[in-house]
Order: sequence, then C-alpha cells, then structure tokens
Amino acid sequence: MPNYKLTLCYDGTRYQGWQRQGNTDNTIQALLEKRLSALLGEGVELAASGRTDAGVHAAAQVCSFRTQAALDCADTLARLRAALPEDIGALALEEAPPRFHARLSCTGKRYLYRVWNSTGPCVFERRFVFPFPEELDEAAMRRAAALLLGTHDFTSFCGNPRMKKSAVRTLRAIEITREGGELRLLYEGDGFLMHMVRILTGTLLEVGTHRRAAETMPELLAAKSRAAAGFTAPARGLTLLDAAYDGPR
Repeated sequence: MPNYKLTLCYDGTRYQGWQRQGNTDNTIQALLEKRLSALLGEGVELAASGRTDAGVHAAAQVCSFRTQAALDCADTLARLRAALPEDIGALALEEAPPRFHARLSCTGKRYLYRVWNSTGPCVFERRFVFPFPEELDEAAMRRAAALLLGTHDFTSFCGNPRMKKSAVRTLRAIEITREGGELRLLYEGDGFLMHMVRILTGTLLEVGTHRRAAETMPELLAAKSRAAAGFTAPARGLTLLDAAYDGPR
C-alpha cells in the first residue's frame, strides 16, 4: 500500500494528548483518524513521531499512514484542512518511501518550553506559556544545563514509574534565551522520555531560584530516581517544534 507523510500543527489545550485512548475520543490522534478515514472511505491508522501529553502543543508533528488509494496529495490536503477544527492544522502531505515510519524512522526531536518570567500580564500567549514570576539566575541554569548534555540514563527525569525499557537518551543541546519577559528553553535530543522535558524544565527553574545547586546535576542523574529531580513544569508551556529524519542537525 502507498505510504504517506503528514505534517501537522496543533494547539493541544483542549485535548487529552496525542494518543488514542479507550475512554475518550478527545485526543488528536482519534480526531484525525476519524476525519481522514471519512475522507478516504477506509480505516486509517496514524503513527506519530512522538506522543505529546495532554495540553502540549506542536508546531510540526510528523505522522505516517498507509492507504489503499494513490492519493492526489494537494487535493487530499485541501480537503483535510477543511475538515479539521481551527486548533489543528495540516501543514503538508506527501508520499513517503515504503519503509518510512514517523516514529521508528525519527532520529531526533526539538522541544521548546516557554516560561513567562515577569510580573506583568501575558494575555494573548497565556495558553502557551508557564507563568513563573520569580527572579531567575540564568547563568546558574545554563551551568546546570551543560552538565545534563550527552548520553545518560535519564530515569530521574522520567514520569513513568513503571517504565521497563531503557531510559538512556542523548541530549544534544539545551539553549536558554530571553525575549523580554519570556525565558525560552530549547531542547534537542535523539528522543525523550515521558514528561522528560517538563521535568528538566522544573529542575532548571529550581536551579534558577537557588533551590538546588547547578553542580548537583551529575548526582541527580546517578540517582536514577524520579524523586531526585525537580517538579514537572505544566504542559501548557511545551511545544514540539519538529522531528528530524536525517540524523543530527
């Protein structure tokens, strides 16, 4: 069957995450599969580069699916756009190589966490930022971030206590920048565990407020215990920026 690559963006505020669930239809995967199946006249199952949590957003989520039909991609994309709600956008649709799989072929992802680090209001971006008005030591946060880079067992940063697979991941970059009242944390790695970016962010914010020392990051990694790391930052501040399929950037 022909194989296709679909790229999406979405505001995850009102959804229970990406993954289809048995107790609700209010997930992005469930909605997309329903609309796409209706358009194509056959059941469609989507695979995504990663399963975003409830409330997490995506600027470029990559999916793949197979269908019996040889699609006119431009026409199908236009019809899909018309069938989707305004908080989900279909960015691109193209035929993919036969062995392409959105998750299994993915070689890396980038996530952006946005912190509104100001006492002033943030009305228009409120669904996409985490309000955290406390003063932050950004230099300490960058020192801590540098100690987290590389290939490590990130069990301490995993939100799934029953995970049995390897928690070893390679974190290639953490860039911390400021744009006015907003502090932005950009993460790039070969893969991320459940809640990993949000726990990393919570831990770095604790470093920024001097609740923990930057130099303790190696100890935290070595502990391999979720209890050792910081709080889980809220989903609303997190956006999946993109997924890579051609190795490191």
